[in-house]
Order: sequence, then C-alpha cells, then structure tokens
Amino acid sequence: MDIQTHGVYLTDDGSHSIISEQFNESYHSRHGALKESLHVFINAGLKAINTKENIKILEIGLGTGLNAWLTMLENQTLGKKIEFTGIEPYPISLEMAQSLNYPAVAQAPGDDEKHEACFLKIHEEAWETPIEFDHQFTLIKRKKTLADFTSDQKFDLVYFDAFAPNAQPELWTEAVFQQLFELMAPGGIMVTYCAKGTVKRGLKAIGFTVETLEGPPGKREMIRAIKPT
Repeated sequence: MDIQTHGVYLTDDGSHSIISEQFNESYHSRHGALKESLHVFINAGLKAINTKENIKILEIGLGTGLNAWLTMLENQTLGKKIEFTGIEPYPISLEMAQSLNYPAVAQAPGDDEKHEACFLKIHEEAWETPIEFDHQFTLIKRKKTLADFTSDQKFDLVYFDAFAPNAQPELWTEAVFQQLFELMAPGGIMVTYCAKGTVKRGLKAIGFTVETLEGPPGKREMIRAIKPT
C-alpha cells in the first residue's frame, strides 16, 4: 500500500519534499532537500569511498528516490560500478514522484529530459528486480521493512535515511545498528543526517568508529560511522 501523504512543498533551496501523514514528518530538511542529500549522502558518503571501483550501497528509506538518483548522477563523473539496494516499505505513488522537481532544480550537466526520465524510472520499474540504468549503475528496490531484510551481500556504504528517531524509534536502536554492522563490509561507511547523542553512543557500543561532521543547512552536525577493517 502506498504511503499516505499530505502535501508536496518547497524547501528553502527550491527543491521539493513531502510531508508524510503516516509519520507526520518531512522526507527531507525544510532548509533544502537537495542540499541535504548532496551534503550527507553524496559528499560525506559516496565521495568518501570513491577509491573503490565496485561499490555496493544500501539505503534505508528509499523514499522519494532523490538519494539514489543523485548517486547515479554523481557516478557519471566517478565512473564506478555501483549496485544500489533501496529498502522502502511505504513507497510513494508514481503520481507523487511525477510532481517532484528534482531534475529541474539539480542543475546537473547533460540532457534535462534524460535526467527526468531516469528519475521517474526509479518509481516506474518493478520491485524486487534489478533495474539497469547504464552499465555502471543498477538499482534494486526492496519493498519491505529493515527487520524483514536479509542479504548475502556485504555493503560498502549505507545511507541511513529513516525518519527521525521520534517518528521511527524502532529504527534507531542498538539492535538495528548491529544488523547494519553485520550487513557491512570491513571498512564500510554509514552516513546519516541525525547526530543525536543516543545514536552516537549506540553506534559506538556496537563497534563503529563514529565521526561527527558538519551538518547540512539547518543542522549543526551529522554522523559518519565506519566499520573497522
């Protein structure tokens, strides 16, 4: 069943986000959806592991597809081979995705129509089946909760983009961090916009090395957690 939403709105950088009626939370920072995703997931995450040629990425909260789409765009410069797995138990509708303005405001080099088609393809294609965008980027959407997710793969990078701890407290526990630790390859990186002290302590208790980085617009800090080699 598609998630119920009540409104697409403009964030401060001119890009759209959505308010979830189910969780009463915004999918992105009101200070800028595009800037937040670039800062947290692309700059602090993807670019931090760009020495690897083959990168396996797991996103907790595929949501609007913005992070996956930006990863694909960035990879046109990086030239890596990326396998991207996105977990999303409450997908937005295609109609909602069609109303989002990311391709128009991202100022990405290349063909705007091609960028829009690639963004919509994230939402149009089937779940549980690999979707090939080009020979360098493949996406598989998993319509399930993290609790129900298993994988034989070991992930190099985790985008932890769940709703905030007050909205989805069950996803910010040591048990979840342990699950992610076991899903990650040695030296793997997890990035999240959240910087709560309880989250840092929980990650450290599992065995992650935790870095506190400068946050995106509107947030003082964010977290990057590294699984030791």
